[in-house]
Parts: sequence; structure tokens; C-alpha cells
Amino acid sequence: MRKQTILAAGLALVLAACGTSGQSDGSDKVERIPRVEALLKQMTLEEKVGQMAQVTLDVVTVGNGPFHTEEPMRLDTALLRKALVDYKLGSILNTAGAKARTREEWFTVINQIQEMAMKETRLGIPVLYGVDAIHGVTYTAGSTLFPQQIGQAATWNREIVREGGAITAYETRASCTPWTFSPVLDMGRDARFPRMWESFGEDVYLSSQMAHEIVKGYEGDANQLDDPNRIASCIKHFLGYSVPESGKDRTPALIPEIELLERHVPPFAQAIRSGAQTLMVNSGLINGVPVHCNYDILTKLLKVDLGFTGLVVTDWKDIENIHTRDRVAASQKEAVKLCINAGIDMSMIPYNFDFCDYLIELVNEGEVSMARIDDAVRRILNVKHKLGLFERPVTHYDQYPDFGSEKFAAVARKAATESITLLKNEENVLPLPKNAKVLVTGPNANSMRTLNGGWSYSWQGDRVEEFAADYSTILEALESKVGKDHVMHVPGVEYNHSGKYWEDVVVDIPAVVRAAAKADYVLMCIGENSYCEKPGDLHDLSLSENQTALARALIATGKPVIMILNEGRPRIVRTLVPGCKGVLQTYLPGNYGGLALADILYGDANPSGKLPYTYPMFVNTLVTYDHKPSENQAKMQGMYDYESDFAVQWPFGHGLSYTTFTYSDLRLSSKQLTANDSIVVSVTVKNTGNREGMEVVQLYTSDMYASITPDVRRLRGFQKVSLQPDEAKEVQFTLKASDLSFINAKLQRDTEPGEFEVQVGGFVEKFEFQ
Repeated sequence: MRKQTILAAGLALVLAACGTSGQSDGSDKVERIPRVEALLKQMTLEEKVGQMAQVTLDVVTVGNGPFHTEEPMRLDTALLRKALVDYKLGSILNTAGAKARTREEWFTVINQIQEMAMKETRLGIPVLYGVDAIHGVTYTAGSTLFPQQIGQAATWNREIVREGGAITAYETRASCTPWTFSPVLDMGRDARFPRMWESFGEDVYLSSQMAHEIVKGYEGDANQLDDPNRIASCIKHFLGYSVPESGKDRTPALIPEIELLERHVPPFAQAIRSGAQTLMVNSGLINGVPVHCNYDILTKLLKVDLGFTGLVVTDWKDIENIHTRDRVAASQKEAVKLCINAGIDMSMIPYNFDFCDYLIELVNEGEVSMARIDDAVRRILNVKHKLGLFERPVTHYDQYPDFGSEKFAAVARKAATESITLLKNEENVLPLPKNAKVLVTGPNANSMRTLNGGWSYSWQGDRVEEFAADYSTILEALESKVGKDHVMHVPGVEYNHSGKYWEDVVVDIPAVVRAAAKADYVLMCIGENSYCEKPGDLHDLSLSENQTALARALIATGKPVIMILNEGRPRIVRTLVPGCKGVLQTYLPGNYGGLALADILYGDANPSGKLPYTYPMFVNTLVTYDHKPSENQAKMQGMYDYESDFAVQWPFGHGLSYTTFTYSDLRLSSKQLTANDSIVVSVTVKNTGNREGMEVVQLYTSDMYASITPDVRRLRGFQKVSLQPDEAKEVQFTLKASDLSFINAKLQRDTEPGEFEVQVGGFVEKFEFQ
């Protein structure tokens, strides 16, 4: 079969080796900025190495060790001078005392840091300060918090993701910080993974589209980082972080090269094309090699093949982990050598200065070249220059009058509303009548912590209640919507906040059952408590036993039960779904999630969210929509009936509305496609219900036959359209040959001649690529 190569990967991913290569390392592609080049010529080795080092704020505050900053927070001048003057550090990150701070505190602290860096050091190079502004400014009190990324993906709304990024950039700058460690572009393809909610879901195309939007939201249309309303993005975690074999954070992954290139590279490649300035590295191992010391991934793939010219930063303490955890390096010094030579530009140390001492020794011993040091420092200083830090090292909060404004809150509430996904609505139980008596129950009913999740005012989200008292829990939003006389609250089960995050305790299930007898409807708010990263690992994806017992007791009452899922990943609810009249997925909607949910429950808003992942039915059947045909072999030749069918609770892209939509007139502009042409796909969508609604029109293609087994289908386009009752719109998509490409056995991106199917709204048309 003749093959037309659309884009050759040109990769030699020998993932079983650390080390260097004599080939190009990508340094020749990095922009030469006169100011930066002049500085490089003046800098000593110690000054260069200092720029490559980053410590956490607790290291330079008054206190008695990491995360033990005394209150009120204040800098320890001697410790700060040791970091900036003695060790010449170029970057500081994070909050202090493991909690959010006011804008005034941020200005005071960062202004003092910059004053010392620019006035007491020889060259006056400003510090690059970074924080995890993940769904809003995580560590600033009063900031506008949006849905977590998985909820943003569920909106399927490009514009709202970009707008949320722009607001986050504005409020991050209002907090005197120019750099965020966001977005997460890891693929959410394993429901067990504790950081799934930080992703844009399981699909390559959806994730890539949202990657573009959020990078442009942070950095601006033209990536104008010197704009005081914009910040530098940090795409993470390169590469293949989210699919470890165990499903647990920072554990080994086994990923074939084809899978890396097909599933994991594209969102990063799109973000790089969109101008992302910085990148953070996968903390784990791929095929036995820590990514932090993998030259083939960090230099050959990232810097050479993908052409990334920005700053590459480690994740938390990960150079040390090469020695202490992964045992690839026999000493900390060797770990530094391996990682810097592999392509790391900045080390998130984060507690000590040993990295600097080791790296200076390695350069003097000829183990790390000065060219590698200059390349790393050039990348770092370029980012500082582009951010305008030399001219404006700090921004002042009083120059940002829209911080925490009602205008921004409206966008966050809209995002939450559009993210909430109606999964089941038997007999149109929803929306509810406002004069009905409802029982609100479950551990997530009266908690701001569970609405926000991790990276909310603190790393684990465990301090949300200190900062979010002015916002509405689900219970409070419902009481505000219909009045307290129409709302009863009996929790039944609550989270054990003094113990492990995932533990819940039975309060009184019989009391809930008694209350249900007085209610017209039961709103059962269940799911997960907040968690982040390693503390979110679990052994069983099933919903907790206590919450399951609560649900079964309520279903047994015969009352109409609406299951409200408030969770970072899909927990198994297979046995409960048949007994519930309605099911809503809220994901982690942020501070305005309670109000958004109340609007939807009572019909003041029409749900339009769609699942950005496949919701599993069984713990042993964690499959994605873009699986291979052999994943579904329920019956072979009519002889057997295996439990190997594509059994899922709800499919990727699923989501109901209070209105109905019909599709018609699927048309292709041509039934033939060549490498230099395109096909226009048109379909008519009509609102056939009695209220306004938004529909996500999804276009999929299937390659009927290929040299490697094709996926059963792939998302190639989507548009979210709003339609009035009885209104119809024609929606168009353009398909190019490159949209049909895949990574073949030779690690080349090809589009092969043959027959393809286009699928939109249940309709199918065929065409041929020649």
C-alpha cells in the first residue's frame, strides 16, 4: 500500500538510556537577545549556576524549617541574603506556611525579594517568582477560582477556557507574580490516577485545543509577556506522567514509543506552537528511566524535534529523587550531572543549596560543559526579559481594580454552569419544582472544600474553609434559591477531616431515611474529599462503603433520588445508578459550583456539559473511547459470550440537556480527499424542545483499515452552539489529510490511502483518501 508521509517524526527515542549525544541539542534555536547576551558575557560560573536554582519561599522566611513559617509571615533577611547574594539564586516559588496569602502580603514579600536581588547583587538580575495558579490564583485570598481543568474540559467551550486563563493571569499579576505552573497537559486516560482532575481529559484533540486556549489566555494572543496583565505559562508534566502501571502518582510507566507520540506528545506540541514559554518535567519513570535524566526525551524530542526554546524546570525535589528514590545515580552529585546534561535548565531544589555546589564542581571537572550551562541560563534570562522583569520586577495590587470582582465571578460561575454534566434524567425528574420539599444529604452537601478540590488555598485543599466562607456550598445555594423551608439537611455520612482525606464516617443513616419520608426529592451529594498528587493514591476506585450504604438506604425508600457526583475522578457507582432518577456530575466546579448546581437543579440554567472522559462501569474495565477494535470481543463467531465488551457507565462526550436536539443533512463537500485538499463536513442541528439550550456538536472519524490497528474512532472537531426552541443551524468542519494521520510502526506520522468514515450526531458518511 502506498503511504503518504504528512509529517515525519524524525525521532530516535532510545528510552532505555541516559546521557548525551553529539547531535544538535537545540541550543542554536534559542533566541539571542542583546541584553541577555551581554549579561552572559559578564556572569561568573557561580552566577550562572545560581540562575538555574529555585527554592521554596519557606527557606527564606522566619520560622523553624520548611512549611513552618512563623505568623505573620516575614522574610528572614539573613537567609534571603544567603540565597540571593551568596548563592545568587534566580528563582523562588510557592507560598509560605502552606496556605494562601493576601495580595498585600505577596507584594510586601516579593518586593523585598526583588529589591535585594536587584540592589545587593553584582548584576542586579531580578528573581523569577512562580506559583501553582492552577484554577485561578491558588495561593491568593479573595482570588477568582474556576472549575478545575477537568471541569473546564467538560464545558467544551474554547472561549470560556481562554477567558478563565486571562482572568487568572490578571489576578496572578495582581499578586505580584509573573509565572504559573500551569496548565497540566497530561492525558486523563486512567481513572485511578490522583491527578486526573488536573487534566483536560482523555482525548488528544480536546486536550490540544484546550491547551492552545489556556496558553493564549495566560500569555495573550501574541504571547506578550511584558504586558502587566499576562503571565508565563508552564506546560506540564512532560512526558507521559499520567499513565503509570499502578495508577498511582510518581510510579513507573511502561509506554511504547508509538503511544508516547500518538497520545501524549500532541497537546504539548500544540502548546509549544501556541508559544508556551516554560515547561515542567514528569516526576516519574518511563520504561525504567526517570524522565528528568532522559536526554532522548528532554533534548532530542523536546528541544530538537519539537523546537522548544523556552525554560525547562524540574518538578519538586526531582533531581534528588534520581538518587534517593530511583537509584539511577549513585550520589546527589551524579544525579545533578545526569539531569543537567539531559536538558534540565532549572532545578526546583527546593530546600537547600547543594545543587549549586555540585553543579559548580561538575563544570570545573569537565563533567558538564559550559555550553550546556550557557544554554540553560540563556533560556532562563530570556523568560525574565520577555516578562519585563528588568524594567518592572514587581506589580502592585492597587493597579488591578478588577481583582476578585463580580465581573470575574460571573465568568467563573458561567464556567461552572457549563461544566456540570447531566448524565441521567429518567422521566424528566429534573428540573425540580421550586415548591418541592427536598432532602439534601451526603458528605459533599455542605463543603466548600469538596467543591474546590486540591490546589485551593493550600496544596491539599484542606484549608478551603478558612478562605471560602463567603461562598455557597451546595446546601447554602439551594437554601438561597428556594428558601430554607423547602430544604432539609441531614448529612448521614461526613468526611473525617482529622484523619486521612479519603476516610468518611457514618453519622446517622437511619436519621437520613426518616427525613426522606418527609421529602418529595432526595439530593444525594457524594463523591470525594479534596486531595492532590501522592496523597490522592487509592487502592480501590469504588465509591466508599459508607457512601454506598447511604445511597442504598435512600434508594430503598422509594423516593426520587438525584445523585450529585462531586469528585475529581470517576468513582464506580454501577450498582447505584439504576435506583437513581437523575445523576449529575459536577467534577470540581470551584467556589461558584454550588450556585451553578442550584441553577441547574431548578431549571434556571440548562445543563450543557459533556464528559471529557469515559466513565467506567467496573474497576477492571478502564477503557477509553478511542480504543482498538479488539477491546470489544463480547461474542466471537457467535460461539461465546465473554465479559469483554465495551462496558462503560457513560461514554466520552455524553451529556444530556433539558431540551432535545436533532441532527440531519450530514454532507461532505467531496467523497475524495488528497494530501493537498480538504473536505468540508456540514450538518444541521435543530433544537426540537421548548427551551433554549447549548449542544456540543462532535465530529469523529474512523479509519477502516490501516497498517497498524486503527482506533475505533477519533474526535476530530467540536463546536458548541446555542439554539432557541425550534431554531436550526448548519455547523461546518474542515477535514484535512493531517487530521486523519497516525503514528505508524516506523514512528512516522502518516495518512494512508483508504476508506474513512465521518460520524456526527449518529449519522455516518464515507470518503476515500488517495
